Amino acid sequence: MTGRGTNWVDEALREHEEHTAAEQVAAEEAAAEEAAARDPGAVDAAAGDAGAASRTAGRAGTPSDREQQVLDRIDRARRRRPRIREERITMSHGAGGKASRTLTEAVFLDAFRNPLLEPLEDAALLQVAGSRLALTTDTYVVSPLFFPGGNIGDLAVNGTVNDLAVAGATPLYLSAGFVLEEGFPVADLTAIVASMQAAAAVAGVQVVTGDTKVVERGKADGCYINTAGVGVVEHDLALGVATARPGDVVIVSGPVGDHGVTIMLARGELDIEADLSSDTAAMNGMIGGLLAAVPGVRAMRDATRGVVSTILNGVAVAAGVGVVVEEDQIPVRAQVRGAAELLGIDPMYVACEGKLVAIVDGKQADRALAALRAHPLGEQAAVIGHVTADQPGIVLLKTAFGGTRIVDLLVGDPLPRIC
Repeated sequence: MTGRGTNWVDEALREHEEHTAAEQVAAEEAAAEEAAARDPGAVDAAAGDAGAASRTAGRAGTPSDREQQVLDRIDRARRRRPRIREERITMSHGAGGKASRTLTEAVFLDAFRNPLLEPLEDAALLQVAGSRLALTTDTYVVSPLFFPGGNIGDLAVNGTVNDLAVAGATPLYLSAGFVLEEGFPVADLTAIVASMQAAAAVAGVQVVTGDTKVVERGKADGCYINTAGVGVVEHDLALGVATARPGDVVIVSGPVGDHGVTIMLARGELDIEADLSSDTAAMNGMIGGLLAAVPGVRAMRDATRGVVSTILNGVAVAAGVGVVVEEDQIPVRAQVRGAAELLGIDPMYVACEGKLVAIVDGKQADRALAALRAHPLGEQAAVIGHVTADQPGIVLLKTAFGGTRIVDLLVGDPLPRIC
């Protein structure tokens, strides 16, 4: 991470000029699509400018005219209708960052578009016979299947419970679908299922339906699990990242990056040892306490793939606001920070499985922190930033060195198969 450089604006503008002609052609081709689709897209066309700005961005506050040109170009690119440029799916499409968002919006959202899907929240909110329900689904392909602190079974239960909880629902029922590879040990499957049952009991949910498929040896990685969940919404809050407004605060419920680094070390590919376990846990109890105590909760997200960076970029774009984060305020365990520094990975891009990011009315920040810290999972909750009217669509990080940089969406796939 670096502070403010002396010529970052010149570098960014030089790249801007080099891309101007190509951008004009692309803009003409996409003009009709942009008029019909206002959803934000990826920043692929602005990758050069975003990279230069991220390396050495200017100080927080009002930018100069030349800085504003760079930021405006990033914003225009983000709002362009997403297009899949690759001919084949890559691992980056499952990493939770730019490629994932582009795939979701250009293929799935384009095909299935409807008002319930368009918010792209962690769960869909449904009206059924006068009741408000939440529905979610997720598929788990973590490698290795067993890791310090858990396994693919409790991960699948907790992840789906958390997706319902951050939508403001009380989780009730789950489904469980298994894809098993020929030759997979029955003892391992029994252990996975037992951990699922234990996790469901802790979360207060039941697995009520499911399916099993077996594929030929070599056609899967032992065991994949899909879980879907249903919950009931018993309050009138309109939660969603698009509701964020200037003056709100950004809260994380505890140290980030535990799960991603634990999985990386469990693979045994690196000569690094650390006393670290996955943070996989069901957060519905903690979230219930937060919602009961704080009517000013705007939005919550489960910090899994792409984690803090992806969530905050989603807030900035969906709500048309800026987000400023204080690096010194982000809780990170020493073991996670050390491993991340060795690998050149920012903890803001490393996955969690038992942490949330909440956007809360700034006037109720203390009440929110107290509610989270009252639960064992939220004892280290912290305010890490705030929402601002400046630089809409942009997330800025005030670094520990006194500089400021843009926090963009995850581009590559530093830690594949984490969940």
